[in-house]
Amino acid sequence: MRLRDLRLTNYRNCRDLGLDLDCNKILIIGKNAQGKTNILESIYLLSALKSPRTSNNIELINFEAEKAEINCNMIKADTDVELDFSYSNEKKRELALNKVKTTPKNFKSVLKTVLFSTTDLLLLRGNPSDRRDWLDRAISQIYPAYDDRLSKYDKIRIQKNNLLKDYLKTGILNDTLLDVYNEQLVITGSNIIYLRKKFLKEIERIASEKHRIISETEELKIDYDCSFLNGECELEEIASAFKISLAERKTEEMRRGQACAGPHRDDIIFYINGNEAVKFASQGQQRTIVLALKLSELDIITAKTGDEPVLLLDDVLAELDDIRQNYLLKSINENTQTIITSVDTILFEDEFLKDVKIYKIEAGRVI
Repeated sequence: MRLRDLRLTNYRNCRDLGLDLDCNKILIIGKNAQGKTNILESIYLLSALKSPRTSNNIELINFEAEKAEINCNMIKADTDVELDFSYSNEKKRELALNKVKTTPKNFKSVLKTVLFSTTDLLLLRGNPSDRRDWLDRAISQIYPAYDDRLSKYDKIRIQKNNLLKDYLKTGILNDTLLDVYNEQLVITGSNIIYLRKKFLKEIERIASEKHRIISETEELKIDYDCSFLNGECELEEIASAFKISLAERKTEEMRRGQACAGPHRDDIIFYINGNEAVKFASQGQQRTIVLALKLSELDIITAKTGDEPVLLLDDVLAELDDIRQNYLLKSINENTQTIITSVDTILFEDEFLKDVKIYKIEAGRVI
């Protein structure tokens, strides 16, 4: 797939910005806070319907405007596709596919992206929710129905939490309703855990090889950390262990007024040569892991969907040393459309810049 053009209207500081993107490699340069990241954010938003920077879409709208708009023309499987997104101050979102209103599920199924930003470099030291979000986002780009499972699980979990909070206020618990919620959580949650573990196994297989090439001697391992599981499990075994855990933690959940076990509590642990990376790895080693993960994500999405995602590199090269910079740039397939932001062109060799379309951005405009 390939983006052909992008237009932003009142999107953050981009009042009226148009870019021709019909090229394999695009470099967007400019000083900080000029709008470079806003451009990549808008492209990512078209694929995920969420910003990687904020959960409040009102922030996307230029403070002098009433509505933010994104328009993008792209080609996918030799077919022209147009995507339109808008969000108003009234919190109204409109989505159109080829000028026809569509559902979020259909909209998100069109464009695939892999975003690698400076924030991602902190993935290992971030919160477990950051790592779960990364994993869930990668899975949903391959299995669109996965998003529905996550939404269903969260809805049931919130209902259960409300029931437990009511118990804290009244001292009365509806055990029958709690059993119903737990049964639904086991069905949906076990499926989520199973898919996460399966996907991580595939990521580990590819990422460990890329990691070995960069580091030369170090071995990368990835574990899915679930409080009630040990080792590899089939779906039925996960469901059984989840059910037992919920029964054992019922008293704790009643005391705390919230669900205490399930995929919303799980984490991903990374190891280098058997040592937990977040505790023992240097900053450079942790960045090597993230680099390997992102490139592996790109490979897996391509292999599973038959279409190469658009790779978005947001100011990340300046944070990598020469070895990791070179590996990243040389690992990108020639057919992968790559959009890179940077302060200037100094980090790039002349050979790389030869076939790159370059834009300079200042105050949300091309100059």
